Formats: sequence, C-alpha cells, structure tokens
Amino acid sequence: MDRAQALSAAADLIARAHALRTPFAERAAEHDATGEPTTWQFQALFEADLLRLTIAPENGGHGAGLVVARQVVSEIAQGDPSVALILTMHYSYHAGIARAHREPDPARDWPPHLIERVTQACLTGVSLINSAQVEPNLGSPSHGGLPDTVARRVGDRWLLSGHKAYVTGVPLLSWMTVLARTDEPIPRIGLFLVPNDAPGVEVVKTWDPIGMRATASHDVILRAVAVPIEDTIGLRPASLGLLRDHRDFAWYLSLMSSVYDGAARAGRDWLADFFNTRKPNVLNGAPLASLPTIQEALGRIEVLLGANAWLLDSHAAAFDAGTAPATLGPVVKHTVIDNAAQSMNLALELAGNHGLTRRNPLERHHRNALCGHTHAPPNALIRGTAGRAALAAAA
Repeated sequence: MDRAQALSAAADLIARAHALRTPFAERAAEHDATGEPTTWQFQALFEADLLRLTIAPENGGHGAGLVVARQVVSEIAQGDPSVALILTMHYSYHAGIARAHREPDPARDWPPHLIERVTQACLTGVSLINSAQVEPNLGSPSHGGLPDTVARRVGDRWLLSGHKAYVTGVPLLSWMTVLARTDEPIPRIGLFLVPNDAPGVEVVKTWDPIGMRATASHDVILRAVAVPIEDTIGLRPASLGLLRDHRDFAWYLSLMSSVYDGAARAGRDWLADFFNTRKPNVLNGAPLASLPTIQEALGRIEVLLGANAWLLDSHAAAFDAGTAPATLGPVVKHTVIDNAAQSMNLALELAGNHGLTRRNPLERHHRNALCGHTHAPPNALIRGTAGRAALAAAA
C-alpha cells in the first residue's frame, strides 16, 4: 500500500468512527443513568470494522498507528467517553501485541500462541481485552509493591486467586490479563491470560462513580482460576518489579487523554449551541453568541482545547515517526486532562443553572471530564519525576 492509499484507508476508518458519534451520543445519557454496559455500541464498532484497528496486518488487522487510533478514539469519545475508554484499553493492548509480533522478546512479551488466540478471536466477533492489575490493598501497581493475587503451580496449570478492582469494561471483555505473583520460593511476577468466562471468575458490581459510569469498571474475584502453564506473559523475578515498555505506556496515555479531551469537546459543542440559540428578551432577539463577553469567555475554552489538539496530534505523529521522547507521554496526560477539566469548569460557570440541569448534557460532560484525574500516574507523581530529572540535569 502506497502513501496515498494508506491516507485514504485511514480517512475511511476515521469517517466510520465519526458516523458512530451521534448514535452513541443519543444513548449516552441512558447508560450514564443506569450504568449498564454498552453492548450495542461495541457490536456497532465491530460491524464498522473498527475493533481490529490496531491489530497487525499480518494477523488480520488494519495495523493503524497512534495518529489514526487517537482520532478514532476522539470521535467515539465525543459521542460516549465510556465507550471510548473501553476501546482505548482494547486498542492499547493490541498495539502492544502487534509490537511484540514485530519485535519478539520472550523475556517480556506475548508468546506467539497467545497472539494468535487473542487476535483471531477479534476478527470474528466482539472480543475485547483489558488488564486486571489494580487491587484494593495495592492500589495501582505504578506506585510500586507486589500484587496480593497469587498464582500457585499445580501440575501443568497455574491456579490464580485474588481480588482485582477497577477492571474497565469487565462485563464486555472476552479476556483479562491478570497481574499476579507466583508462590514459588523465589516469586515471579507477570501477566496471566484469563478468559472472562473461566470457572472461578466472579464480577462484583462495585462501580458507582459520578462520571464515566458506563465503563462498568467493576471488581473481579478470582478463586483458583486455572490457567495453562504456557498462557503467561513476561514472567520475571518479582524483585525487578512491574516493568513497563514506554511505547505501550505512551499509547495508553495518549488514547486515554483523548477520551477526556473528547468529553470536554462534547461539552464545548453543547455550550456553543446554547449560546447560538438562546435569545434573552434583553437582547431584542439577538443570541447570547452576539455578546463580546460570551465570545471571549468561550474563547478561553477554545484556547485550552486547541492546546490539547496540538499536543495530542504532535505527540502521536512523533510517536509514529519514532521521535517522541519517552518522557512526553506523562506530560501529555497531565496537560490534556487538566485542560479538559478546566474547560468544563469554565463551561459550567458560563451556562449557570442551565449547565447544572439534568435534562441538559453539560453536567454529564463535566462529570466525565473530571474523572480523567483518577488515572495513573497521578499529576503529583508526574511533576515529581519531571522535577527530579530537571534537578539531576542541572547538577
């Protein structure tokens, strides 16, 4: 495929995502109210041939890079960010699997038989994947510490037992990669591929936040879940801790940030429409949008979202070109999510009571944008890491 054909194919995939934005938005309030999983939406994504977006071409996928994946996620997020966050996890995982296929590293990556199993399932139906890493006592593994989830060797199987929290999209998943440590004399740590319908897997409905409610990020209890001995990824001595590939982490941070930027853009769009259509009597039939003060105030939101767009697009392009610094991903996350939340704070201030009225979607967009701050790494950790690096460079 030459460059022109690749650009055309990418534009077509993004257009398919754009076509889903409105129907997803029309159902977002219902899912926000009930917290029910977005089953129909992922069937629609499968029928639009978007679930295999980041699977390698040699495994039957589109092989999209971060630039295209980010734009697809942004389109979906402007319809329903809960759908987009589940999709982000799925895309990030398959991008990592594609990299493992191109650059095999048995010490830390996906073995070929698991690559084939997971990718082929995605070609024939809705087959989503995400990780199960966070635990009630551990928190996010990005803070350090070993998981309490234990894999015990029994014959040719591992038996996994533990408690995972905040497993995004878990009712919709086909696969989980479960972070666990072995009970060996010298324990190892790694990921264990678990089918969601495996005996011993129980989903506990604990997810009840103020926003991003349809991600259905419930807890998972594992009770002696049997995993074949060969169905592990990256088992290594636990003393090494959890090692992340910065490329996989950059994918996740970019796409996740695009989700909350998309939520803010949906809020901005509602606010602009409100200003264009609301015509108070005092203005003699002119809309609020005619006021310079309104124009300037909305411009503050545009500046924040404009900075987001440039940072996200530039980072994705640099990543695909292999020139993005490894330290840039966390900076993108920090800046974009802060800007998204700040823009929705401004939107509520401008809309007044109309923004807080449940029949209007702005309060939902605001709640969703605020949830971006819950994702690891937290801003304080990002700033501390950046500060230490700057001090070391100046020493």
